[in-house]
Amino acid sequence: MKTPAALASALVALASASAAERPNIVIIYTDDVGYGDIACYGSASFETPHIDALAAEGLRFTDAHCTAATCTPSRFTLLTGSYAFRNQRAKILPGSAPLIIDPAMDTLPKVLQGGGYKTAVVGKWHLGLGEGDVDWNGEVKPGPREVGFDYHFLIPATGDRTPCVYLEQGRVVGLDPADPIAVSYGKRIGDAPSGAEARDTLKQDWSHGHNSTIVNGISRIGWMTGGEAARWVDEDMADVITERAVNFIEENRAEPFFLFYSTHDIHVPRVPHARFVGKSGTGPRGDAMVQTDWCVGELMAALEKHGLKEKTLVIFSSDNGPVLDDGYKDDANEKLGEHDPNGALRAGKYSHFEGGTRVPFIVRWPGEVAPGGVSGALFGQVDLARTLCGIAGVEVPEAAFVDSRDARAALVDPDAGGRPHLVHEAGKLALRLGQWKFVPGGGTRDELGPWKKAATGKEGALYDLAVDLGERRDLAAEKPEKLAEMKALLEKIKAGADG
Repeated sequence: MKTPAALASALVALASASAAERPNIVIIYTDDVGYGDIACYGSASFETPHIDALAAEGLRFTDAHCTAATCTPSRFTLLTGSYAFRNQRAKILPGSAPLIIDPAMDTLPKVLQGGGYKTAVVGKWHLGLGEGDVDWNGEVKPGPREVGFDYHFLIPATGDRTPCVYLEQGRVVGLDPADPIAVSYGKRIGDAPSGAEARDTLKQDWSHGHNSTIVNGISRIGWMTGGEAARWVDEDMADVITERAVNFIEENRAEPFFLFYSTHDIHVPRVPHARFVGKSGTGPRGDAMVQTDWCVGELMAALEKHGLKEKTLVIFSSDNGPVLDDGYKDDANEKLGEHDPNGALRAGKYSHFEGGTRVPFIVRWPGEVAPGGVSGALFGQVDLARTLCGIAGVEVPEAAFVDSRDARAALVDPDAGGRPHLVHEAGKLALRLGQWKFVPGGGTRDELGPWKKAATGKEGALYDLAVDLGERRDLAAEKPEKLAEMKALLEKIKAGADG
């Protein structure tokens, strides 16, 4: 019979072995990156060697989707395993919005954390903070800590919205107490000239909407006063958040970790570091994409440095499809040339068409995912919550992740089948059912250039993606039974859990 000390040692050894077998998990979540923005997805406009390397060493999906055609609902769904339409607050948020994830809710980071993983979110957040009327001069909570992240370093909302400061562990980084921050999304505050009033002083002009507080020579959405020493410099943003992500990897290399690394590129304002300016030949948007690829390379180099590259599951994707002019005059349209950000897909960000949610999705997991594979399975980011917890060997609470399925088979096997159906949100809801796509009636955003709306008929539109990937031939009138079937299924999903 083992002595108590020997038994304790055996249990420790068993726990250590179990931890060693569980992979680290890194999600690289980019912003507004389209299906055609990456070389391994067909772009010939500029090089993305580090992202391409992930695909060469792993599995590249051709029919994977975020949940919504805008960022906040996609992020909510990924972290909660619940479709965002079930939460009426999960819309594009102002920088002053309260936290939209209930701290009592089970989330991907919280469940992994309970299973022994160290967890972090670094980069763009845009899920709200606090309980409303945030005091940015003290501790800001609830926030990432309350929903399961041990460490956070945030862009609180987006680069084009105030407050234009970083938040680390609940506090504004570099804040001078003698220069307190105030933020307003209603009444104007402060006496500094706005972007509308001092347009000729801006280093990047606005085209619509982004004409309030000026920070770093760029006007933003929303009003902000104070915090001068804490305000970010856009050109340094990628370097700053990547350094924090690399530090987290180094500090937690001895135990399993989950890192949600959320880049701001290529969201507006597109102001890449000087070393990337001109590298793409397509203006600031393409240069920011080259910068994003560099960020991926830095994370992979950090994993390799610490002997973790073969022990880490890495997922690369985007929160929605591409957009060109999104509020600033940055030559996104004018310098596009032959580059096609959405590839063969129709439309992009804000749209119910495939370009709104069909995004790059790459999985690299040595020993589990064979290199160089391509999967055509229908895959939804909504399934990452349950799938990743299963891979980590962590038990999921019974009521958690109501719309999330365990899709490990599809995540690792290019020949495995995908989801039978998937909801796509852009205000109203669209639906994929195998090769079929239902787009709701009333119209939706079309193309990537100036805002244009495509009519979809009162009853909605129906497309067969097997023969019409560009969604140009509406079959609703020809196949009323299929249209009715999809509308009925969508109502059933709306009424209850999907999983």
